[in-house]
Amino acid sequence: MTEPKLSTDSHDEKPAHSGRRFMLDMGPLLLFFGANYLYHDLMFSIKVLVGATLVALAISWRLERRIPMMAAFGCLALVFFGGLSLYFDNELFIKIKPTVVTFLLAAAIAGGRLMGRNPLAAIMGGQMKLTDKGWGLITWLWALMFLTTGLANEIAWRVLSTDDWITFKVFGITGISLIFVIISVPLLQKHQIED
Repeated sequence: MTEPKLSTDSHDEKPAHSGRRFMLDMGPLLLFFGANYLYHDLMFSIKVLVGATLVALAISWRLERRIPMMAAFGCLALVFFGGLSLYFDNELFIKIKPTVVTFLLAAAIAGGRLMGRNPLAAIMGGQMKLTDKGWGLITWLWALMFLTTGLANEIAWRVLSTDDWITFKVFGITGISLIFVIISVPLLQKHQIED
């Protein structure tokens, strides 16, 4: 059996880092889905989601010595809305969380752009460098993504059973995001500034 290769090349580390980031982001949602699938108890599943999210943030901090701004914002919103659901024993709060959060994000990035600022660049500027036109296009595309997600969630929690809404939350919202990421790729490639 050969020993694993230790590489100092940062290019080799990117796929591992991307996979780790994906698991830190998706792991809590998958545990939320699994807990509800096994126990059909939304309040217990919310506890699992909140706990797993806090653990994921702690792992992120331990490994990277930073917590991504969007992850921190999402965790605060989750603790707030999840806490309200648990305290009042009312599933409405956790169900409206995606709507409220995505509408706030859409308003923040679109409003900032209309005021001549670039909040999306402030959040993600360290991860990518784009032309001003590129930032403008991506900002409006992401605002549309957040609005679409919020509207879809608003419809979903009103017409679906709780179990079906959880499936939508985990896989449907992720699917909406994935579609917009795929749409974003050509724009990012066209307007990216090379180092």
